[in-house]
Amino acid sequence: MIRLPYWHVDAFADRPFAGNQAAVMPLDQWLDDATLLAIAEENNFAETAFLVKDETGEADWELRWFTPTMEIRLCGHATLASGHVLLERDGGERITFRTRKAGVLEVARSDSGYELGLPAIRTEKSAWDEAAALLGGPIEEVWRNADGYEVFLYPDEAAIRALDPDFRGLKALGTNLFICSARGEETDIVSRVFVPGGGIDEDPVTGGAHAVLTPFWVERLGRSEFTAFQASARSGRMTCRLEGDRAILGGQCVTVVEGTFRLP
Repeated sequence: MIRLPYWHVDAFADRPFAGNQAAVMPLDQWLDDATLLAIAEENNFAETAFLVKDETGEADWELRWFTPTMEIRLCGHATLASGHVLLERDGGERITFRTRKAGVLEVARSDSGYELGLPAIRTEKSAWDEAAALLGGPIEEVWRNADGYEVFLYPDEAAIRALDPDFRGLKALGTNLFICSARGEETDIVSRVFVPGGGIDEDPVTGGAHAVLTPFWVERLGRSEFTAFQASARSGRMTCRLEGDRAILGGQCVTVVEGTFRLP
């Protein structure tokens, strides 16, 4: 029996049962990919973060993320959760993670919780009529990039809250991240995010989506920092700031469970 340390964290949350759930599991060495995927499926969260001490000198830890069905290229909330776990456990002010497809990421303590540094992901104005029809609602613009990040701009927060997408249809389009956003009422912007092709119909609070929304909205709002609210059932708030080619997301985390995962 192998015993693995396990944390269940609510990220981008100031209380339990809000924000986005992530499992965080530091390992002594990498397990095979099939086992990592089986653990993520068992956890059944949007993402499970696996970490191994980095031996290259590029960062403090290596980091990979798995949904219940696949490994993904970038996950913001599980990176924030990983930083929270390790900084709480080991101390320090900041920690870095080397990833396979998203470069080196950083989590640092801040006055209000943590700041997460992600690559700013830019999109270009385009069109996708099939996806727009499946999402529904009065879409004003569509912005896309080659990595499958899709932004659909809506006129107001009410339109975002009213969305009732065709998840089966969206799943058939691939593993794209469907990011629906508008100006907010109590925060500067509001969003909802759907990833049915990745095994997540609606993602509760999505750091990666806000790495896209940060440059997108900085241009429209005319300032480098803004507040954001993701209007899922669990919901979550964050601050977003553009610093050169980095999106800096501010938020809090709450540890809900700390224990041991038993692997035969």
